[in-house]
Amino acid sequence: MSPRWEPNRRYQAGRSVAYSLHAHLVFTPKYRRKVFTDEILRRREDIMIEACDSFGATLVEFNGEHDHVHLLVHYPPKVALSTLVTSLKGVSARLLRKEFPPHIRRHLWRGHFWSPSYFAASCGGAPLSIIKEYIENQKRPG
Repeated sequence: MSPRWEPNRRYQAGRSVAYSLHAHLVFTPKYRRKVFTDEILRRREDIMIEACDSFGATLVEFNGEHDHVHLLVHYPPKVALSTLVTSLKGVSARLLRKEFPPHIRRHLWRGHFWSPSYFAASCGGAPLSIIKEYIENQKRPG
């Protein structure tokens, strides 16, 4: 390892990469129906943990209300965030329809569970203004 590099627990390391990628995700059901109960949210969290594990990602935090869910996910750089989102939404929709059929059918129909859109924001690390200043202050060769 390079003498300049000292291990830091905030970062994960791979063979040729050190990273700390976190995303805040928000998913809403189709038509923003109020479909989630506490029991469904608890089960959804378990499903999301398993789905993240299959990608080498970690579900850091999860919570929701009647009509949306929030996730904080730590994921490796080899995973495209859109692919992870597609899997999280697809697996959870399939399993929840199977495990809570009467409740889900009462609120959602025609095979659609999630709205096709979602919110994603990168998060963690230093604020953008600090990173911008750091880059600006690099000593460019003369």
